[in-house]
Amino acid sequence: MKKSVLTVTFLGVAITLMAGSCANKPKAAAPAAEATEVAVDGELAPDFELPNLQGSTTKLSSLRGKYVVLDFWGSWCVWCIRGIPKMKEAYTKYKDKMEILGVDCRDTEEKWRAAVDEYQLPWLQVRCPDEQLQTIASQYSIEGFPTKVIIDPDGKLVRTVVGEDPAFYTFLDELFK
Repeated sequence: MKKSVLTVTFLGVAITLMAGSCANKPKAAAPAAEATEVAVDGELAPDFELPNLQGSTTKLSSLRGKYVVLDFWGSWCVWCIRGIPKMKEAYTKYKDKMEILGVDCRDTEEKWRAAVDEYQLPWLQVRCPDEQLQTIASQYSIEGFPTKVIIDPDGKLVRTVVGEDPAFYTFLDELFK
C-alpha cells in the first residue's frame, strides 16, 4: 500500500514538473518602477523596440498594414521548439497576409542566434533583453511560453493564445478565409 501511494505521489510530481516546464513566469531583472498597464483585445498593442538579428532594432509599430503574430518563445522551451513545424506551415500559407515576429525571451544572444539558425526560422526575429522582459511580459500578460499574440493591420490586439494550442492555427484559417 505504501509503495503504491509513493508511486502515485512521485508520478504526480513528475507530471506537474513536466507540464510546467514552459509555463514559468518570466524572471524579472528588476522590479518595475511604475505600474504597467495591461492591454486587452481590441486595444492598441503596446509598442516596443527590440534588437534584431541584423544588429539594429525592430519596432512593432513599423509592421502595421498586415496582421502580425507575436510569438513569445525561447530556445529552452520544449513546447516552443515542438511548435516550430506548425508555425512554419502557417507562415508559408499566410506570409502574404501576416508577418510573424519571434520574440525570444530568457536566452543569451548566442543561444538565441544559434536556435534561429538551427531551426531555420524564416520570419522576423527580435530578442527581449532581461531588463525589458518584465515590462513587455506585463503589458502582454505573458505567463507561459509559448504565447502567441495576433495583432490586426491597424495595430489592435485580436487574440492571445498561450501554449502550443491547435486552436491558434484554426483561428488563423478562419481569419484568412
